[in-house]
Amino acid sequence: MRIGELAGVVGVTTRAIRHYHHLGLLPEPERRANGYRSYGLRHAVALARVRRLTELGLGLAEVRDVLADDAGRDLAEVLAELDADLARQETAIRERRARLRSLLDDAGRGGLSSEGPVSPELAAFFREMERASAGREVAESVMAAKDREFLALFDTTASPEDRDAFLTALRPALGSPGAVERAHAAYERLDALADADLADPRAQAAVDEAARTLAAALPDSLPTDLGSEGAQAFAEGRAVRDDGFLDAFFADFAPAQAEAVRRAMALLAQRGRAAE
Repeated sequence: MRIGELAGVVGVTTRAIRHYHHLGLLPEPERRANGYRSYGLRHAVALARVRRLTELGLGLAEVRDVLADDAGRDLAEVLAELDADLARQETAIRERRARLRSLLDDAGRGGLSSEGPVSPELAAFFREMERASAGREVAESVMAAKDREFLALFDTTASPEDRDAFLTALRPALGSPGAVERAHAAYERLDALADADLADPRAQAAVDEAARTLAAALPDSLPTDLGSEGAQAFAEGRAVRDDGFLDAFFADFAPAQAEAVRRAMALLAQRGRAAE
């Protein structure tokens, strides 16, 4: 048989056969006088076995181990490893499908956030925020949108434990009397600082008011979760890790807005020290 005929019999491509020759998975046949390879039944049998092994999911290096006489690994060992790997993949696929079903359920209810996809925990928190704000006529807030974007970023980069602890700290404030009004008031005051000039004394007063309003909208437990030293470092623009994140965080705000956030964090740090 010529290479094309062998490929047709076994159901592989001629390119695959040449690749198997290159890797040593299939022995090279003798060549005819005209230089063409001449394949026999033994080549078809060997090639069919390579095909069966790859269809099971074995990589070509694993196929080589199975075929090699001195590999020290028999087929049962390789198949057991493959079975364990497939079991891990099945678990991962089930988890991904469960998350996709949750996202599709949110989309069906019209609740899929523009920041998505996010974790089920953060998606649930966003739904709580929307329910708490239901029926209130409020203007679209740039700072509120940035807040949601930051939560989505935190959701991606934080450990599940840190994310859950942070959301747990925020939930009591969300459900407390007047929480939604305080949050919208903080967003409104921060939005108003977008074009403020910090050299203007009137802007300084507005920054102080925005800081107090923002601090009042945050839960009492947040300074404890951050740690007083952590909150103070945040307020002073110092990071626990020198990874540039804090600089990027404040650079995303207008100068007066960034200053208001720093002052709010300083107030939180004071709250935390007073509670100790």
